[in-house]
Amino acid sequence: KKKTVSFSTMPNDRKINSTAACISFMLEGCELKKVRSNSRMYSRFFVLDADMRSVRWEPSKKDSEKAKIEIKSVKEVRVGKKTPVLRSNGLSDQFPDECAFSIIYGDNYESLDLVASSADVVSAWVMGLRYLVSYGKHSPEAPGTGHPSLRTSWISSVFDLADLEKSGRIPVSRAVQLIKALNPGMKTSTIELKFKELQKASERPSAEVACDLFVEAYCELCTRPEIFFLLVQFSSNKEYLGLKDLLMFLEVEQGMEGVTEEKCLEIVGKYEPSKEGREKGYLAIDGFTRYLLSADCSIFDPQHRKVCQDMAQPLSHYYISSAHSACLLEDNFWGRSDITGYISALGLGCRSIELVLWDGPEGEPVVFTSPSAASCVPFRTVVGLIDQHAFAASAYPLILCLVVRCSAAQQRLAAQCLRKTLGEKLYLEPPNPTASYLPSPEQLKGRILIKGKKLPPGCEDSEGEVSDEEEGWELARRLGQEDREVPEGGGPRRVRLSRELSELVSLCQAVPFQDFESSRRGQRYWEMCSFSEVEAGRFANECPAELVSYNKRFLSRIYPSPMRIDASNMNPQDFWKCGCQMVAMNYQTPGLMMDLNAGWFRQNGACGYVLRPAIMREEVSYFSANAKDSLPGVPAQLLHLKVISGQNLPKPKGSGAKGEVVEPYVCAEIHGIPADCAEHRTKTALQSGDNPIFDESLEFQINLPELAVLRFVVLDDDYIGDEFIAQYTIPFECLQPGYRHVPLQSLAGEPLPHATLFVHVAITDRRGGGKGHRRGLAGRRGRRVREYTSTKATGIKAIDEVFRTATQPLREATDLRENVQNALVSFKELCGLTPAANMKQCILTVATWLLHSDSAPSVTLNLAERYPPMEAQGPIPDLLRKVLTAYETMIQTSRTLIESADAVYGKLIQAQQAGMDFHKELHRIEAKEGLRGHKLQKALESFAWNITVLKGQADLLKHAKAEALDNLWQIHNAGQSCGIGRNGSASPEPSRLRATLEPIPE
Repeated sequence: KKKTVSFSTMPNDRKINSTAACISFMLEGCELKKVRSNSRMYSRFFVLDADMRSVRWEPSKKDSEKAKIEIKSVKEVRVGKKTPVLRSNGLSDQFPDECAFSIIYGDNYESLDLVASSADVVSAWVMGLRYLVSYGKHSPEAPGTGHPSLRTSWISSVFDLADLEKSGRIPVSRAVQLIKALNPGMKTSTIELKFKELQKASERPSAEVACDLFVEAYCELCTRPEIFFLLVQFSSNKEYLGLKDLLMFLEVEQGMEGVTEEKCLEIVGKYEPSKEGREKGYLAIDGFTRYLLSADCSIFDPQHRKVCQDMAQPLSHYYISSAHSACLLEDNFWGRSDITGYISALGLGCRSIELVLWDGPEGEPVVFTSPSAASCVPFRTVVGLIDQHAFAASAYPLILCLVVRCSAAQQRLAAQCLRKTLGEKLYLEPPNPTASYLPSPEQLKGRILIKGKKLPPGCEDSEGEVSDEEEGWELARRLGQEDREVPEGGGPRRVRLSRELSELVSLCQAVPFQDFESSRRGQRYWEMCSFSEVEAGRFANECPAELVSYNKRFLSRIYPSPMRIDASNMNPQDFWKCGCQMVAMNYQTPGLMMDLNAGWFRQNGACGYVLRPAIMREEVSYFSANAKDSLPGVPAQLLHLKVISGQNLPKPKGSGAKGEVVEPYVCAEIHGIPADCAEHRTKTALQSGDNPIFDESLEFQINLPELAVLRFVVLDDDYIGDEFIAQYTIPFECLQPGYRHVPLQSLAGEPLPHATLFVHVAITDRRGGGKGHRRGLAGRRGRRVREYTSTKATGIKAIDEVFRTATQPLREATDLRENVQNALVSFKELCGLTPAANMKQCILTVATWLLHSDSAPSVTLNLAERYPPMEAQGPIPDLLRKVLTAYETMIQTSRTLIESADAVYGKLIQAQQAGMDFHKELHRIEAKEGLRGHKLQKALESFAWNITVLKGQADLLKHAKAEALDNLWQIHNAGQSCGIGRNGSASPEPSRLRATLEPIPE
């Protein structure tokens, strides 16, 4: 009885669990659309011949001997729109990328371009064809017959261990538990149903299971087709990965550097379940699946699990994880005060906590946030708790924001309590008047800073009056406890402050904000302002550049609007983009905003401090938070995200009436500066069970990568109301490239056991840099117009002359970079790869074509030369000639870049430094030139823009040179490993090739 594969009738019963199943499907044949070079599509029935030596199609005008392709003539099988015909404009929107594939065949490298009804059909054909291309010459009999595979032997040995009675059968209940133990997360009901199906099909219903049925059930339940497809792609024998196959996968797909066979053996030893596989260094499908699901393959870069940023910058150069009313468990006015909220916030790495002090009923202050007197917590209890947990999750400084609403007498008790309980941890040293910036988190490690009001310098009394803060009074107003008097003639309200509490404030002295000009002239670096969400939002919209500039030296704290009586959260990104360091969040309220906050602060070892982008820290830099396009000197990047599948997705909360069916889709969201904010969704996976296949590619342009956050949300399309299933939020800088699993979390940010998304991540530089061409007559030939970044006139002659010297070097830098970028993309496209592919993949692809042919033309890489030429002996087919030409162009443009970069870089830096020489004299020169008001603002802005552009373009050139050198190293490396390189002894060391230019000082 032939084994068949079902694709359409039961999509949730996926049986593509072996190459044998794929070949069975191909032997039966199916309808595919054949695409002609004129972009027309014709439906044809494609089938694999019974002798498995050729694929033929019908009907056809050709005779039956010509309407076929012999397996031995196949050079390559490509998935997606990877040939000129499939990429043509007439077709690009008619079908998704994952439904297309191409067979490259014959001595002339012709392509047969096909479109299938689904990605599953593509997978079966591609997997089967790749297997036959590797084995077609040697084994015409059906694969999977004869000798049992590594996997079958292992599953049988597991069965034998469970067969305690040695009767050759085990109870169904034990078989179910066994499969569940091998695949945590799989539902018991799913496994029981599979055994019933197989027993019914084989007409042997029983309370016991034999070994062959157990093996079949395991293979059908536990084979993930998308991972099997990946294994077949990299495996030399299509059944398992050898050490060389695994090494290739890790280097080429996962972007790992310096991988050795010893490291691969270690991976096999850790994840391969079969003893034989571990001994021989083979990673079969189960071990490969385990490895891809492990923490070693997580989407989150492990380097970011520990503190990895420079912690020696001033405190104002970091985002600081901040809580608002951390003690609340529910909402602002009906919530209850509870000290566990503080423990939770500190455990999550929160480094700024707000404490509102009220008069307590027993003569000592309380932290009081609710109408019920019974719900207040004594201040000393809270301080004791903070002392205990302050540095449990992070060693870096904790800032206590005191909002004083109690009498001077109780303030004294609060001050005594803080001194006595916190002792040496309390930072009391007066600020250094000769410094310009706050100390660094590194210098303040293990210290607790008090943020609050301070008595004026001339006040000698034990208490005095200070201006009050708006924060905290909204609660009193609502509770009818407001007793402040409004001063006659308006102005800020005043409150009494005790000297003891005032003396605890050192580096975070709270002062009222007047305007940016006053702050620039008179604010001292240890003074900080708090802004309500509404006020800060107005500044962010109306004068973002001034807010960014203000935050370079001073700390700012943003607190939620008092109108948020449900304790909802503001969007922290609205204020991070302007450099605001402390955005106070209601930690007790889950949802999108808290996901962004929690995800963001994971990127530096979850220590509560994240270094802001350089463009926001440098003294002279141009940054507009509301930019709608790429920023000067910041390389825009493209995120290529393929959402492949989901695993063990839970049902949405409250969906009991819906039954077992979940119909999920995935939303990928980018949060960052306005130019980056975007959202794309996959199609809905209908009737998919718990393990849906999405197989969909999404693309995002990221203009400021350092401030971007990627959020995955899984939603149920079929449920009215509560449709949220799971989410995961990760900073863009923490993404690992390659095939990765995303560990999904609940709405409250708790891990969902065994629930994951399987994705592929690739990040490339944005190509071109110009505007995309329009379709139609105006966009003839589809050429991009290259745009050059230029300097702006300041209106000051001497300064403009200096910047004018950089005009030519700026053009040269752009040309050097983009010529290489365009040559690279052309070469990758001709190799049938995406722009996200690396150089090693390109060389290996060309080598594969040459090695898969008996009459292969002789093409070699001469590795004796630093810029290795690709040389052909004898006549070569047209496609290969185009590939060689594109390779030559890429090598020549790379060579020009590498050899010219240093000189152009030097000119850019020279102009930048000459411009900076004017910086200290800028105000004197402006006064001399008579610049005021709008003209003065414009001149300052243009000056900052020019400095930013010169530094940025020099940085981009440095980065491009390093990448070009890395590509050369990959060519040498791949040429040696795949057998088309000659004279390989001269292969340069990566350290020799990857020479660097001097970093540019901030």
